[in-house]
Amino acid sequence: MNAEQYRAVRGGAGMIRRTTRGLLAVEGADRADFLQGLLTNDITGLAAGAGCYAAYLTPQGRMLADMDVFNLGERILLDVDGAGAPALAARLDSLIFTEESTVADLSGTHASYGVHGPAALDVAAAALERLGAGPETASAVRGLEPHGCLEATAGGVAVAAARGDELGVPGLALIAGRDDAGALRAALAAAGGAEIGAAVAETVRVESGRPAFPVDMDAETIPLEAGIEGRAISLEKGCYVGQEVIIRVLHRGGGRVARKLVGLTLGAAADAARPDVQVPARGAQINHDGRPVGKVTSAVVSPMLDRVVALGYVPRALAEAGARVDVELGGNPAGAVVTGLPFIPRTG
Repeated sequence: MNAEQYRAVRGGAGMIRRTTRGLLAVEGADRADFLQGLLTNDITGLAAGAGCYAAYLTPQGRMLADMDVFNLGERILLDVDGAGAPALAARLDSLIFTEESTVADLSGTHASYGVHGPAALDVAAAALERLGAGPETASAVRGLEPHGCLEATAGGVAVAAARGDELGVPGLALIAGRDDAGALRAALAAAGGAEIGAAVAETVRVESGRPAFPVDMDAETIPLEAGIEGRAISLEKGCYVGQEVIIRVLHRGGGRVARKLVGLTLGAAADAARPDVQVPARGAQINHDGRPVGKVTSAVVSPMLDRVVALGYVPRALAEAGARVDVELGGNPAGAVVTGLPFIPRTG
């Protein structure tokens, strides 16, 4: 992992082409009501320029997708896993019956850059000014609250700015037509954005304790197992797909699930500058008292903590901070401690 890129995200602003993300647009007079009956969060309650994080579940309460939802006024954008975007678009489209709604997959026609770090909003605003946006637009971008969004035209380039904080640090996505991606990238670089690689983005995400779909969550996951219910689920809205299971677990089961996603800190210090530091592979077995109890889903070397840290699922009884387990590492067990998330507290 590139140390200079890591410092840019932690102390300034790093930018990355979001090639693994997909983008769906839901339009029509009934767009919010249509999504309200499907997604776990309150969509009809979103004013123009606001957004939320949500999940789409099976009737059994298992996850089909997670997404950032942005209400841009005339349309609602769903920022989703790119690999699953075509199937998700087709599934949503098949559920439109009498609603005045359309679903379009924009993943192939649009490109987005993520800008992450304490200076992300300033860099994004300055980039739009370089493209030709006025001071009012730049000020609005600087003032975006989490899940705030807007659309603007900057020098003939139509851009959507959507603040998702997807790496667990202040950040946003700038979305434009694919033909304008080069101009957007150049403007971000000129405004002070440092290009970062996927390894750096992954490191910051795991340090921030942010589970990703379909890496840390998949079609077998109930949102409460992944600990995303506080961000993804509204307890005030009406029915949505899978709600009965979620409510039953929350109200009758006291929110108790058989397994939980936890942080794991490996016991031995890891020299972050060494290229040969071993991290557990995805799917590495987690053991307790010599018995398998779970699997690792993500693992990185944290430069700030000088440790290997990981996300993984363990039984509820082992989910408390301080519990000790062993993780398979290079064919041998390595001691690990269950650690509260995030590993690195958020600032900003």
